[in-house]
Amino acid sequence: MAGRAARVGHVGRRVASIGHLPCGGLLVRFAAPAAHGENLPEALAKAYQTNPQLNAERARQRATDENVPQALAGYRPQIIASLSAGLQAVRNLLPDNTIQSANLKPWTIGVTVTQTLFNGFKTANSVRVAELQVQSGREALRNVGQGVLLDAVTAYTNVLANQSLVDAQRANVAFLQRNPRHHPEASQCRRRHADRHRAGRGAPEPRPRRSERRRGQPRHQPGDLYPGDRQRARAACAPPKPWTAYLPRSRDDATGLAFREHPAVMAASFDVDVASTTIRVAESSLMPTITLQGSASRSRRCRSHAQHLRDRPGLGDRPAARSRSMTAARRPRRPGRPRKSPAQSRLVLDQVRNQARTAAVGAWVANEGAKIAVTASESEVRAATVALQGVQQEAAGGQRTTVDVLNSQQDLILAKARLIGAQRDRVIASYTLLSAIGRLDVKTLGAQHAGLSAGSALPSGARRLARPAHAVGAVGRIFSRC
Repeated sequence: MAGRAARVGHVGRRVASIGHLPCGGLLVRFAAPAAHGENLPEALAKAYQTNPQLNAERARQRATDENVPQALAGYRPQIIASLSAGLQAVRNLLPDNTIQSANLKPWTIGVTVTQTLFNGFKTANSVRVAELQVQSGREALRNVGQGVLLDAVTAYTNVLANQSLVDAQRANVAFLQRNPRHHPEASQCRRRHADRHRAGRGAPEPRPRRSERRRGQPRHQPGDLYPGDRQRARAACAPPKPWTAYLPRSRDDATGLAFREHPAVMAASFDVDVASTTIRVAESSLMPTITLQGSASRSRRCRSHAQHLRDRPGLGDRPAARSRSMTAARRPRRPGRPRKSPAQSRLVLDQVRNQARTAAVGAWVANEGAKIAVTASESEVRAATVALQGVQQEAAGGQRTTVDVLNSQQDLILAKARLIGAQRDRVIASYTLLSAIGRLDVKTLGAQHAGLSAGSALPSGARRLARPAHAVGAVGRIFSRC
């Protein structure tokens, strides 16, 4: 109990980087990952359905749900049926030296019904313990689901961000190929060819093939994308946007939401209630128990064959026996569960709350910093673009050299790379803040994404986690209110 709360309490363990789509009028975009691309809601739905860690947690939760009907069984009467049969050989020596012998086949059948009327509220407290364990397990399951969804968003956007960097580098290579005069090796090549032509020695080097001239463009491989497939994949895979709904407006709001809604904090709170109620279950052993018991039985001794056997009253059939009794007993005192368990659970709850506060404040600060970083990167890209255009115009007028143009182009590429990284950090910061306040779940995401809902994202075997409806007897309904 306390160990599980400590396990789910590590709420500040995920700080990663993630990507974002272009902001404003910039041309920096996340690339499409595959020909048969998926958007972010589809990727999250697949991760939520097929993740092995989440499926294992669902199986554990289903096993925990079985404790509720087991605890409710204490309200029902216990029925015990018995049946016994055997073979008995009888040999009697009478005073007149007559021997009586017989082989008997006795059998007995009986039924006993026991109903507990009062057991110190042990059954009621056991049901409460089982229900609290189910609620704590559900919060632990929701905490694992938050981690899985955050990892899926991180992996999805990192792929798009890395491919955006590749596209930026390809654009740089295409720029250099469109301007061969600006290549630093162009002047050296022209000088070597002119020297060979003047000296008249040696044949000119063979002209490079088209594949060598287009060295900057990768050749098509069986697993690569054709241009048409790339465009269709880019249209299907919409870049992820930063999450803006349901986010706190201030740091204090983030801390308050983390205390109230984070699944790790709620699971630790339920564990405290479980520990307190378990003490009451142990204390019920000190109180008297009242039970109502009724039994009925019937027995007979069948005679197979007899030699010189006289009928005797003790060898015939026995009448049926019926009895009803009510007993009140007090069980002996047993060593109960240590009373330090609730105190330990409260300490674990305080620890989890401190971790949730730290994670919420850190996520809120990172989200605000990511917004400023994106704005600064956008301004840097705009300035680098204007600077490159000015350097190109000055180079055309003879006022700048080729090295200046290449340096300006390299500055623009680096600015775009920093913008892609800032956009990636912006998205991961928004989803991390949503996870830190305990709202990164299918219910919240399904409100914004039509393709992701709680019913469609859950596998068929994990949709029913609610407590089953069980009929409780009249006695159970009376004592369940206590």
